[in-house]
Amino acid sequence: MPKPTVILAPHWRGLTELFRAEDLRAVHGMCDVVWGQDAPIPDDVLARAMPQAEVLIAETPRVTAQTLAQAPHLKMVIEVSGAFPDTIDYAACAARGVEVLSCAPGFRQSVAEMGLAMALSTARGLVAEHEAFRTGGEAWLADREDRDFTLFGARVGFVGFGQIAQELTRLLAPFGVRISAYDPWLPAAVAQDYGIALAALADVLEGSQVLFVAAVPTSENRHMIDAQALARIPRGAVLILLSRAHLVDFDALGDAVTRGHIRAAVDVFPSEPLAADDALRQAHGVILSPHRAAAVPGGRQLIGEMIRDDIRAMIAGDPMRRLAVASLAVIDKLAGATDGQDVAQMAQARDPATPGGDTT
Repeated sequence: MPKPTVILAPHWRGLTELFRAEDLRAVHGMCDVVWGQDAPIPDDVLARAMPQAEVLIAETPRVTAQTLAQAPHLKMVIEVSGAFPDTIDYAACAARGVEVLSCAPGFRQSVAEMGLAMALSTARGLVAEHEAFRTGGEAWLADREDRDFTLFGARVGFVGFGQIAQELTRLLAPFGVRISAYDPWLPAAVAQDYGIALAALADVLEGSQVLFVAAVPTSENRHMIDAQALARIPRGAVLILLSRAHLVDFDALGDAVTRGHIRAAVDVFPSEPLAADDALRQAHGVILSPHRAAAVPGGRQLIGEMIRDDIRAMIAGDPMRRLAVASLAVIDKLAGATDGQDVAQMAQARDPATPGGDTT
């Protein structure tokens, strides 16, 4: 049986960023790999390979109806930026039976790990006391009842309960936290599997000591966490923003933090890099991270493992996928969203019983 031809052109992502050595070897063993280098694929190499290609792997694939006409054997397009980019004609792919997969689920471990670190650091006042040490104002042996709390038994809320939230739930399990989540896309069966309570947004906001914002940006949820929503969060609670700035009104967030109503840990911003004179840089009660939640050596190599498994499944005729599968319904929901790093979580969370609905 001939091996499928795979165009492996993930630049600007690096091969070792995406793949463990054994997973990359496995892809080469299963497939005839075209390119597979840490550099942009030349146009002529891509053009010669497309007529034979069954899989196209690229940072931002450009797939039009014309592309599909030139690639009669194409079965699968895999993006490795973390979004469902607008460079793909999803309707044309669907009509041709070409799957479009997003690598977004492969970020879940590293981002969830960062979320846990932010929750512990903020709840226990680690950064605040570190900074106080610099000026001799540290509070020796103090409980700091005005600020700190233990994560054991804490009330935790999620706005969005996709891949990252699900991974965080596993990491939080030893702390015996009580979890509620707002996610209109999530089937009740998934919530039951994770032992969480689905609730209205207002109830999640009002009942959380730690609130993780991990929802997918859509045309419907821009600035969902606005001044009114922030006012519902209990005084002294912690808001941790892991998904996208699209979800949060940053002017209102800055005001809530500056007034001391809540504390926050933020990894994503409306404009990156954050302006040098932005008030958040000087605010107390906030931990700022320069979009590094997934940025750790090896932290994105789960993507390569998933790519390996999904290519293997394609070859075997198995419809199950570990990467997120695009659907036209999901893509329509993304219209008007400003960004989409974790958009594929929604595709998986909404129907885990269908191919591509893996929630592990």
